[in-house]
Amino acid sequence: METTTTELNLQPSSQVLALLSACGAGVIWGTGALVVNILVAQYGFSPGNVSFWRFVIGAVVLVGFFWNRILWSRIAPLLPLIILAGAAMAGYVLLWFLGIEQMGAAVPTLIALCMPPVIVTVISIIRGQERADLQLFLVLLGALSGTVLITTRNADSAEHFGSGSMVLGVTFSLGSAFLYAGFSMVNGRISKALGAGPTAACLTLVAAVIMSLNFLFSPFIWPTEIPPQAWFLYLGIVTAALALLAFSWGAVRLSPTALTVATLLEPLTAVILSALLLGQHFGGLQWVGSILLLFSIWLLGRRVSANNEQGALAKGCNG
Repeated sequence: METTTTELNLQPSSQVLALLSACGAGVIWGTGALVVNILVAQYGFSPGNVSFWRFVIGAVVLVGFFWNRILWSRIAPLLPLIILAGAAMAGYVLLWFLGIEQMGAAVPTLIALCMPPVIVTVISIIRGQERADLQLFLVLLGALSGTVLITTRNADSAEHFGSGSMVLGVTFSLGSAFLYAGFSMVNGRISKALGAGPTAACLTLVAAVIMSLNFLFSPFIWPTEIPPQAWFLYLGIVTAALALLAFSWGAVRLSPTALTVATLLEPLTAVILSALLLGQHFGGLQWVGSILLLFSIWLLGRRVSANNEQGALAKGCNG
């Protein structure tokens, strides 16, 4: 009985910590979005160049830190999946940037961030990994509606873009969404087998190699000034290494639905920082969207805790 009680007390708290870890990854990625915007707008770096150095720095940090914990005998059976997941990670970032280049930031961001929770939820329900109920519907509805309100206030008008650019932008954004959904669904499996740290190291290394192919189209440029150098290091160490580590740790303990919903804090963080640091107006609808998103994540936390209490109780009864 003592063991069962311990499981009931520790298991839900572990799940809540995992949800907080995934939320932390979303917040960190939100700061990265602002930094990338600064590097592109103020210093003239291309998104591809920024992404390449971000992954390279992240890979160096993660591989250096977790080198002794990487068990190559465990990697070998998972190598094809690791390569696919790392390529998906590089691909969804690159396609998102390509979508933004074609039609501005608002619509690609909405597609790339809002579609993955829907995709992984549908797949998880079909596979019996997620229970379809009213609470799940409310979590998704609140989170997606909140994200829409947060990101569309300063949306670029479609009149500024041609029909060809719109089609390409939507295509790239859809590709980004599906790649991110796939990445989220397999990350947990890899992390369970290798550990969150080695998984983050391997995936970032693969992503850096994939992004290096962009050299075929344009050279990679390392900044010569101190401010952009500091931003590049921040992107690599914090938004690539630390954020992916937090994401992978959460992926071991959360469903893909919970994982992708939690990271919707990314656009909220970017918008809040833009208001605080760049003087952009934070409108009433964005406040409403923020409340909806935060309420949905709180409701998601209650759902995660309740589901795991039920699972621990059933395990104790069966034992």
